[in-house]
Amino acid sequence: MELYAHVLLAALLLLALFYVWRWFGIERHKTAGQGRRPGVWDLAVGFGTNLLDTLGIGSFATSTTAFKLFRRVPDEQIPGTLNVGHALPTLVQATVFIAVVSIDPLTLIGMMTAAIAGAWLGAGVVTRLPPQGIRIGMGLALLAAAWLLCASNLGWMPSGGEATGLTGWLLALAIAVNFALGALMTLGIGLYAPCLIVVSLLGMSPLSAFPIMMGSCAFLMPVAGLRFIRSGRYSLSMALGLALGGIPGVLLAAFVIRSLPIVLLRWLVVVVVLYTAVVMLKSARRGS
Repeated sequence: MELYAHVLLAALLLLALFYVWRWFGIERHKTAGQGRRPGVWDLAVGFGTNLLDTLGIGSFATSTTAFKLFRRVPDEQIPGTLNVGHALPTLVQATVFIAVVSIDPLTLIGMMTAAIAGAWLGAGVVTRLPPQGIRIGMGLALLAAAWLLCASNLGWMPSGGEATGLTGWLLALAIAVNFALGALMTLGIGLYAPCLIVVSLLGMSPLSAFPIMMGSCAFLMPVAGLRFIRSGRYSLSMALGLALGGIPGVLLAAFVIRSLPIVLLRWLVVVVVLYTAVVMLKSARRGS
């Protein structure tokens, strides 16, 4: 494993410790206004969605569907809950893939830094959005997620090349796009599939995209998550369920299961995500 990978893994560990410390510190000083302990259902959602995330299906759309179907999280708290709760499991994912996949360090660090900056700015906007704006944004995000899952199943995704890094204007373009994707993450639009498409179109190996995708999310989600925690615009019990249930799900998928009938699972996810998108947009239209 190269030196840059050791440095990034150490940074991920320090970020995880800092995130947990700040999360605990902020919540400790708040008055008890909501449930603080995750229930069995919260832990189960965290476990299942992060298991699917590690296998390449994604966690934001599936988590949002669970929230809407069982009315666990108010609409205006969904983006914050996703970013706060999935941060720690994503840090674990990034640790695994950065350790085992070689990639050009300049490309990796440049795209991750851009995503962090986008998330910081995006979270500041989302925490001030009215519920109607969040419902519309989440509905459109779910429709985009369903389309990407369909495209993957139908073989419409770019196959990519063999490169493990980018240079020149291609690198500048990739950094700019990842900045935008980092900002959109704070609205609940997953970064994995769009990032994979971008790096594949630019000629990189799809395998090389995994450290970029997971590393970007691992560094940006704690940054965005802390802004949501300070604003209080998230569900604490559900976020704890995603975090505590999600880490075992990641480890099980990465080291034990490794593969499932992914195509079938994607079609099932498409159905429930489309249903949730329609419900979200109808709620926005009714203003309820």
